[in-house]
Amino acid sequence: MSASRLTLRRVGTVTALTAASVLVAAGVAAAHVTVHPESYAKGATDGVLTFRVPNEEDTASTTKVQVYLPTDHPVLGVLVTPQDGWTAKVTTTKLKTPVKTDDGTITEAVSEVTWTGGKIGAGQYEDFDIAFGQLPEDTDQLAFKTLQTYSDGKVVRWIEEAQSGDEEPENPAPTLKLTAAGDEAGTSTASATKSSAKAATASADTSDSTARGLGIAGLIVGVLGLAAAAFTFVRTRGARS
Repeated sequence: MSASRLTLRRVGTVTALTAASVLVAAGVAAAHVTVHPESYAKGATDGVLTFRVPNEEDTASTTKVQVYLPTDHPVLGVLVTPQDGWTAKVTTTKLKTPVKTDDGTITEAVSEVTWTGGKIGAGQYEDFDIAFGQLPEDTDQLAFKTLQTYSDGKVVRWIEEAQSGDEEPENPAPTLKLTAAGDEAGTSTASATKSSAKAATASADTSDSTARGLGIAGLIVGVLGLAAAAFTFVRTRGARS
C-alpha cells in the first residue's frame, strides 16, 4: 500500500471516529433532564415550566422524579398539573428572606415536587408540568436540581451547575435563563418591523398615485395631440379649397 493511500485511510478513520464521538456526545446531551422553555423574562407571571425526563436505562424504568426549586430566589404560586399514572407531592419551605408582592408578603414557597407511582420505560420520556404565579426578578438564571430514580434502585443526580466559561458538566441541573423584563429587544424589533411595513405601504401608495397621475397626464396629452392633428387637417383642407 502506498504512503498516500495509507495517509488517506488514516484520515478517514480519524474522521469516522470523530463523527462517532460527536454523535455519542449528542445522544448523551439529549438524554439530560431539561426544563422548557429555556428562558423566561424576569418577574414573568402566570407561566408553565415543563421538565422533560428521558429514560436512559435499557433494563430499568424511571419510577420517581424529584425536582427541587430554589428558595434563595423562590418561584411563587406553584401549582402542579395532574399527570396520568403519577402522584405528585408538594413540599413547602419557610423562606429566610420573605418576598414582598402586590398581594402581600410571601413567607413560604414550594421547595420540592416529587412524582411517584408512574413509569417511564426504555426509550421513552415524560413531561412534568409546573405552573407558577411569578418568577424572581433578582437573578439571571434558576437551577432546578433533579433526582431520577430507577426501578433497579439506581439514582441519577442532575444537580451539577455549569460555571461561566466551563464545559457542560456530566449531570447538569435543568437551568432556566431569566432575561430582561419586558424583552425590550423583542419589542424594538417588532416596532421596527411595523415601521418598515408602514413605510413599505406608504411607498406603494405613493408609487400607485404617481403611476395614476402619469397615466392621466398621458391621456390628456394624447387627446390634445389628436385635437391638434384634427385642427391641422381641417385647416389644410380649407386652405386647398
